[in-house]
Amino acid sequence: MPLRPPPLSTSVAGGSPLSALEYELMAEKADALARAGVSVEKALEALRACPAIPENISERRRLLEEAADLVWSFLVQREICGFRSQADAIKRYDIPHEVMIRLGAASRPTK
Repeated sequence: MPLRPPPLSTSVAGGSPLSALEYELMAEKADALARAGVSVEKALEALRACPAIPENISERRRLLEEAADLVWSFLVQREICGFRSQADAIKRYDIPHEVMIRLGAASRPTK
């Protein structure tokens, strides 16, 4: 008896040959979005835990840049998943204005 791969259309209801692949891709996008959301939450918690006082200025700047990078990646991932409005995510994660104004900005190494 020869070995044959299973038919593509049998694993997901819907019947199209790509439906199993599409299902897997959607699940992977959702998982990546969830991981990005957790990273954003952790970065924002760390930023909020570091008070804006002169003694913490370099640490706070580092945390701010890290949070901005993670929020940027998260919002891009949301767009990939089909979410066009970012207002609900900004409100849900309570992303501060000081992070939002840094989105997409590349930091330059100090000399």
